[in-house]
Amino acid sequence: MKDKIYVLDTNIILQNLQNLYKISQNKTNHIVIPETVLLELEDKKKLSNELGYYARGFARLLALMKIKEVDYKQGFKVVKLFNDEINIDIISKDTYETVIEQVHLSESNDKRIIETACVARDYYKGAQTIFLSLDVYARTFALFKGIKTETLHDDKSTLPKFGFVKTLELDSSKFNSLDKKNILKIDESYEKENFSYIFNSPDGNSEYAVIYNEQIDTLKDTDFKALSIKPVNLKQKLFTKAIISNMFELLVIDAKAGSGKTLMSIVSAMRLIDLGFYDKIVYVRNSIESLDKGEDIGYLSGNDEKFRVYNMAVQDTLEFIAKKQLKKSESKDNPESIQTKISELQAKYSIETLWPGEARGRTLSSSIVIMDEWQNSSEKTTQLILSRLDESCMAIVIGSNRQIDNLYLNKYNNGLTTLLKQTNVTHPELKMFAIELDKAVRGKFAQFTERIFENKKQ
Repeated sequence: MKDKIYVLDTNIILQNLQNLYKISQNKTNHIVIPETVLLELEDKKKLSNELGYYARGFARLLALMKIKEVDYKQGFKVVKLFNDEINIDIISKDTYETVIEQVHLSESNDKRIIETACVARDYYKGAQTIFLSLDVYARTFALFKGIKTETLHDDKSTLPKFGFVKTLELDSSKFNSLDKKNILKIDESYEKENFSYIFNSPDGNSEYAVIYNEQIDTLKDTDFKALSIKPVNLKQKLFTKAIISNMFELLVIDAKAGSGKTLMSIVSAMRLIDLGFYDKIVYVRNSIESLDKGEDIGYLSGNDEKFRVYNMAVQDTLEFIAKKQLKKSESKDNPESIQTKISELQAKYSIETLWPGEARGRTLSSSIVIMDEWQNSSEKTTQLILSRLDESCMAIVIGSNRQIDNLYLNKYNNGLTTLLKQTNVTHPELKMFAIELDKAVRGKFAQFTERIFENKKQ
């Protein structure tokens, strides 16, 4: 079996520094870093976001490695580094065929990286040289040069089919005794990921419930009476019930656009604060801006102008709630009345926004932390935010694997999916709940686009 030489693209390192150890497999495989990748990482080091974090982490890794040798060849040089777990060779060409064009800098860099992969193929005679990249265009450039390509194995993993809401046939005579009964007495094939149930009887009746500690908690007419905005469909009701019951510490929601996930999260969080269970709402939204514009926006908290675009989602939600809560005597079309109501809500519920980059060093207490757009967050960012929460907090993680904007992530390896995969086991530290909101409730335009674009047969 041939030795494997993996030539890494920059995005492999920026996706997760731990990829290096996975690829190395304790020195079973050899890692090659093109000089152009070093230059791209050097450029990212100054960023205050996650990309900067990984770029600096890679620099620290190199600084701690030992130099085995520097091999000078005609037209290129190879710096060979090693530690106990990884062998890394850095290859630099004396001259490149590709001229750097600032207008097409990324494409130019990709082509220079592929040039280095060709050098590696010739240098490591008898080994199998593989170019590893998340970028399909870069992999295509490699194929043009006859270089074997791969992407991360995570990209090829299979997502399990989640059974978050289970439907069970049950005689309606048993409906009245369901509440607080152990689910195993009703369903012997119950699994940990069955967080909610639909009980259907042969005579056409139905009962709905959330499961906590294997105990059935049925939906009741009074559950949502105190909410200023009520859930409008079954899955919204199950989701809302799970929050306002205050039984779960970590709720993970995979929800399509327009399903009401952010609205119902905030409305339910407000109810828990009204009941005195928590003191404030912390809204964390990780979007592609946190990767691409972090160096321009910065991380200064409390600067409304910097965060205006970033926080528009939560502002739209608060405006919707404010309009619903305005009394008939107050004008719902009066901008001043609406803004006054929004300010009242922000003050009453101590609503604050948190940029992922400013979370380091903080500890959140007695807070409901809503982590929005989490399909664009890596495992490292997920760990960063969740590790800031103490035992008095609840976390609501919401996102949609249909809307991934982060070039370094996909539906198999983002933070939302990682948490979803943890729902089929019991965790000793905390109680989890998960559901998929698959129905758009935003209105006719959301329904139209769903029917035209999502349900279109290929």
